[in-house]
Amino acid sequence: MRRDAAAGYAIWSSAAAPVLLIGGWTVAAALQPAASLQRDGYDSLRDTISALAGYGATDRWVMTLALLGVGICHLVTARGLRPIATPARVMLAVGGAATVAVAALPLPVAGTSGAHQAAATLAFACLALWPALWRHAGGRLPRPPATVMIPATLAMVALVLLFTVALGTGRLVGLAERLASGAEAVWPLATVLLLRRPAMHAALLG
Repeated sequence: MRRDAAAGYAIWSSAAAPVLLIGGWTVAAALQPAASLQRDGYDSLRDTISALAGYGATDRWVMTLALLGVGICHLVTARGLRPIATPARVMLAVGGAATVAVAALPLPVAGTSGAHQAAATLAFACLALWPALWRHAGGRLPRPPATVMIPATLAMVALVLLFTVALGTGRLVGLAERLASGAEAVWPLATVLLLRRPAMHAALLG
């Protein structure tokens, strides 16, 4: 196995993360009760992903398991990203661990949870910033991956800031969170594919 390519299992773990996240919030949202005179229904544009795993949600186990799976996938992917330097891999792994903590620290039926907010903040920050620490493990900055890692970081940071603004205004919070978390879940897969492209090309050429 080439040392300048990501480990084969990283393809599966990085591909599973967005599937689990998007599939989890889609299924969990569909399981929530419809709006009634007594309460509003769940609105994916308005309400957070965390609410689907909170103690007040119906079938909260669906989103809880999805978040747990996403966190584990990031941990596995971080281990398989061998060509990049340790700081980037560690930050991705911390983001994965923080995502596991988000699942383990659900929101209460009413109000907020400081521990949950801290875990979510750490997860969002690490999963947005880890590409900025990209360096080839040998010290080089290979292309083309190097040309997209910083722009990707800036894009994800912008989406996280958009989510922060949405939280402050109370408008389209769910949509902003899904855009930010979805981008963060997809980028490890994009990175793995970029790293493995030379190896795939060589294999195709025989």
